[in-house]
Amino acid sequence: MLEPAGEPQSGGSVDSETRGRHPAGGATGPHPARGHRPGRGGRLLALVIAAVLAVTGFLGYRGELPRWPFRDDAATAGLSGPALPPLDVDLVSRVAEPSLVNITAGIRPYGLGAAGSGIVLSAEGEVLTSHHVIKGADTVTVSDLGTGATYTATVAGYDSGTDIALLDLNGAGGLPVAHIGSSAPLHLGDDVLAIGNAGGTGSPTAVGGPITNLDSAIVARDAADLSRKSLHGMIEIAAAVAAGQSGGALVDRYGAVVGVITAASGDLRKAMGKGPNGYAVPIDTAMNVVRQIRSGTPTDAVHIGPTATLGILTSDAQPSGARIDVSIYGLPAYAAGLTDGEVITALDDRAVTSSQMLKAALNAHKPDDVVRLEVSDPDGGHRTVSVTLTVGPPN
Repeated sequence: MLEPAGEPQSGGSVDSETRGRHPAGGATGPHPARGHRPGRGGRLLALVIAAVLAVTGFLGYRGELPRWPFRDDAATAGLSGPALPPLDVDLVSRVAEPSLVNITAGIRPYGLGAAGSGIVLSAEGEVLTSHHVIKGADTVTVSDLGTGATYTATVAGYDSGTDIALLDLNGAGGLPVAHIGSSAPLHLGDDVLAIGNAGGTGSPTAVGGPITNLDSAIVARDAADLSRKSLHGMIEIAAAVAAGQSGGALVDRYGAVVGVITAASGDLRKAMGKGPNGYAVPIDTAMNVVRQIRSGTPTDAVHIGPTATLGILTSDAQPSGARIDVSIYGLPAYAAGLTDGEVITALDDRAVTSSQMLKAALNAHKPDDVVRLEVSDPDGGHRTVSVTLTVGPPN
């Protein structure tokens, strides 16, 4: 679970109301030669009553419809109606929970593990989760809440910048699938529910609250490895989101997924006497990453398939480049003779000006690819080294 390392930098749904009025008018007396016949006023009254009954009958399904399809500008059209009732936590939880999973990430050789949550996107086992839940994992195990079955998972791809990952469950089929909504119609004050594996207990926990920000920017700290990252465009909710709910679903009052839970309140916010809150990646952002992964085309941000690694830890070099802080014994860079203190300045003729640029260049590669590195040493020497990449954790 990520937690904010510092403080984060309208409208509403509208119901229509039917108002009727009785028009003036009445029936004329019967014509002596033609017998009794309703007058125009009587016919008009009958038509009005029929129309009101027809509209009332249609609106009677309002409570059973998943959502009244108002256009986005309805709030400015002068329509008004009764306030929506409070979100029904028990009912919405029962709708959403079967399409969620618990995720356990294992890290060898230390025997470490992390617990998180995920959202089932397909009956065949596509699962949406947070990248930091599976970051650095050698093994990923998934338990489906709807069926109770347990699966091993492979990482189909991820975007660490948006903290989104997509898993494929091995041998899955017939899984309950989440109803994916849209984050575009959300407004400040909308009631939502965060559901996930809080505390890693294996049982889903749901906490609700209103949306307090639709474009929050935070610096989040990963509780597992204490790394930090900036996250932007986040949905903030006034709810006590907890560790283990990362990767779980932020759902609206109809059970539709509108976000992917990412971060919980930080210690600084608590120290300032502010209430608990949580953050989620908007589902529209998350699904854009999913579509990119499904396309099979990597980008500088989105990695596809198994992670390829050089086997080094790096930092930004001065004035430019990626400095090798540690060349890990037994991995490709070490085997190729790269040593601590050297600086990588290019990969396959693509300039590398920072550690992040090196990661972006490696995003487009797969294990067993051979890359050509331009390297400088502390004494000013330069050389070119070819390195065969190997499989690494999804970092």
